Amino acid sequence: MAEPVLYSFRRCPYAMRARMALRIGGASYEHREVVLRDKPAEMLEVSPKGTVPVLVAGPAEVIEESRDIMRWALVRSDPEGWLERDDPELVETNDGPFKHHLDRYKYATRYDDVDPAQHRAAALDILRRLDERLSESAYLRGETRGFADIAIFPFIRQFANTDRDWFDGQALPHLQAWLAGLVGSELFTGIMTKHAQWKAA
Repeated sequence: MAEPVLYSFRRCPYAMRARMALRIGGASYEHREVVLRDKPAEMLEVSPKGTVPVLVAGPAEVIEESRDIMRWALVRSDPEGWLERDDPELVETNDGPFKHHLDRYKYATRYDDVDPAQHRAAALDILRRLDERLSESAYLRGETRGFADIAIFPFIRQFANTDRDWFDGQALPHLQAWLAGLVGSELFTGIMTKHAQWKAA
């Protein structure tokens, strides 16, 4: 069978978490970097919804959701035991309410009648709960990183980078240390390598 193909975009948080799971599991795949304003026909043919990441895992196996790509990789190889440290409720809060507020804070001009400060405050309430949780352990599910950490981390990084001075000034010491550790990890820096836009030969 041909090698799996991953359609990805470097700065997309969904694609980041998928790439991190693929990398920790040692999965072999062809990386195809997508420019979102110029999506390749090959990607749209297998995944008409046109969002990244998309993993073409086999001739009849197309995985369009980043969490499913993470699980696909980790079921095959999970050397750090990430699947044992999942937390579906935390991840759902991240992908639902937190992402809702993040988008309206970071991209307020895309929405009508949105107060970005209100959405920033709502997102901050969620982060305070995570900070309290991280006061008890280095990671969200114990002393080593796991599925929940990697699934949530790219979105918190995006929130923090929207206004870094403001974020750094918040009383979130445990969350800020957790974030800095993941950003500085060899795993994260390894998946942030720049790729040229993929085009069919």
